[in-house]
Amino acid sequence: MRPERAADLPLLTGGESPFDDFGPKSVPDEPRPCKLDATGGLSVIADGEVAGGISWHWTQWGPNAGSRCPMIGIWLRPAYRGRGIGSAAQAQVAELLFRHTTANRVEAHTDVENIAEQKALEAAGFQREGVTRGAQWRDGAYRDGILYAILRDDPRPR
Repeated sequence: MRPERAADLPLLTGGESPFDDFGPKSVPDEPRPCKLDATGGLSVIADGEVAGGISWHWTQWGPNAGSRCPMIGIWLRPAYRGRGIGSAAQAQVAELLFRHTTANRVEAHTDVENIAEQKALEAAGFQREGVTRGAQWRDGAYRDGILYAILRDDPRPR
């Protein structure tokens, strides 16, 4: 992984999966920042090429700053799917966030029908926590999702 570059943006388009239909979206004008304590993102690199992007935004479960945690998301270009690249990138970004922030948990959310992403998250050490009913608007309707998380002290896969 590395910070996004302007040249990466045309490759990070999304849209090649039924799970990418979140409505119209414009191509960003500039790369996402890679600040770990705020919204950010990185390019995922495989075989020397941009394979996709991983991003995060912070959510909050309780009333204080200690209750904040990053939620990550990943998108891979079709040629790079099914090769373990997503699992590795998600595990690496979770470790990066644990190493450089005070977060106790890193979350991820995926569509209940996105079995490939569920397997990728589990391979990265994330644990399935439950179904989020009607939490996501995709493809013209509200959809259920599955919430995953990994805690700072959870064992990591080998």
